[in-house]
Amino acid sequence: MLDKKNILPQIAAYKTVILDIGCGPLKKQPHWIGIDMLDADGVDITGDIYEVIKAFPDGCVDEVHATHFLEHLPDVPDLLIELNRILKQNGFIEIVVPHFSNAYFYSDYTHQKFFGLYSFSYMVKDNLLKRKVPSYNLHTGLQLKAVFLHFKSPWIINRPFRKLCQVIFNASTFMKEWYEDSWSSNISCYEVEFILIKL
Repeated sequence: MLDKKNILPQIAAYKTVILDIGCGPLKKQPHWIGIDMLDADGVDITGDIYEVIKAFPDGCVDEVHATHFLEHLPDVPDLLIELNRILKQNGFIEIVVPHFSNAYFYSDYTHQKFFGLYSFSYMVKDNLLKRKVPSYNLHTGLQLKAVFLHFKSPWIINRPFRKLCQVIFNASTFMKEWYEDSWSSNISCYEVEFILIKL
C-alpha cells in the first residue's frame, strides 16, 4: 500500500472525508480521496482495496463512492462490512455497477459479479423493494436507502429512447421491479445505482 500524500496519519484532522474507491486516473471531485490498485495522477492511495480500507480508523468517513468497481471484486460482503466500520453515523455509500442486462458487461473479462435491483438486498437490510430475499445470515450493518436504473447508450440514436425509459422505469419502486422482471430481456439497462446508509 502506498499513501502518496500521507493522508491516513492525518485523517482525524480532516473536516470531511469522501472516498472515491476504484477511481482510476480521474477522481470525480479533486478534494475526494482517490483509492485504486493501479497508480495514476488521480490516485491518492494505491493498493489492494481490502488492505487500504482496513487502514482507516472507525467512523472517520462521510461518504464512499464506487463507480464501476465492485463488479471486479471477489468478495463484496467483506468490503461492505469494512466500509460500514469506517463510515460515520450519518454517512452513506453510493455504488454504481453495470446492470446484468448490459451487453458491454460481458466483454470485460475482469468482471466477476453480476448486479440487478436485488443484489444488495442479499447483503443489507432492505425495506424498499417488494420481493424479499434471504440474507444468508450476513450482517453488514447497512441499509438500502435508494436504487436507480440508468439507461445510457454509446449510440446517439438510442439516447432519446433510453432517456424516456429512465424516466418511466424509475417513476416508482413498482416500475423498477416490473422493468427487471418483464422488460430487461428486451430493453437493456446500462447500470444500476445503490445508496446505502449505516443502520
